[in-house]
Amino acid sequence: MKKVIPELHLNDCAQAIEYYKDVFGAEVKNVQMADNVPGFENSKGKVLHAELFLSDECVIYLADQFNNTNEGSNITLVIECDSEEEIKMIYNNLSKEGTVRFPLQKTFWGALHAVITDKFGVTWGLNFMLKP
Repeated sequence: MKKVIPELHLNDCAQAIEYYKDVFGAEVKNVQMADNVPGFENSKGKVLHAELFLSDECVIYLADQFNNTNEGSNITLVIECDSEEEIKMIYNNLSKEGTVRFPLQKTFWGALHAVITDKFGVTWGLNFMLKP
């Protein structure tokens, strides 16, 4: 595993990005909007993903909340995996007693990705960047 990154799901992510940027004196990187992304046709102007760098080692992901799938929480823990084998192992283990929110699949950003809420109600995002 490379690292675990908290991801905040918010109702007005664009406004939250500016707020947290000012609060922490942070740098915003890699903002991906929902505009023209298949499956998000009704979400123009919404943020799919943004990265707030509080420091080189401290990063928070932010995204608009597109539905109410996060049970009682707007925080997802994202695990950046080291290999395809690792992501598949974690996915299989979590999904045995958890609820799959986004099945493990290749994505438009060039990764294998999945989202699962485990049996304790913790939501995990799994990500492995594929080689180009």
